[in-house]
Amino acid sequence: MNETATCEVFLIDEDKVKSVEKTLSANAHIFQLTEIFKLLGDPTRLKILLALKEEELCVCDLAVLLGVSRSAVSHQLRLLKTTRLVKLRREGKIVYYSLDDTHVSELIQVATEHMKH
Repeated sequence: MNETATCEVFLIDEDKVKSVEKTLSANAHIFQLTEIFKLLGDPTRLKILLALKEEELCVCDLAVLLGVSRSAVSHQLRLLKTTRLVKLRREGKIVYYSLDDTHVSELIQVATEHMKH
């Protein structure tokens, strides 16, 4: 049975609370972080990122891989691009997508390793 453990007494470590409070207040990126985690919470977007972790792909490739329409993939890519999780490269009439940088791949890798433990 999973149960949440709580303290048996109400005691606040004011030094710890003040220290963490300063860190939280100073983090101007909390909104951006929540947006990234929201995007990662959608199975289709996560599949897109997992696919792009392996290979640079165009919308048509991703649509076939995921079994969804090109417009659905384009919509998801637009969301991923606004948070800089993916980037695009044009080659003639084709637009290829890839992960924006190695940090995105590392984020996926760390989450995968965490899940396995």
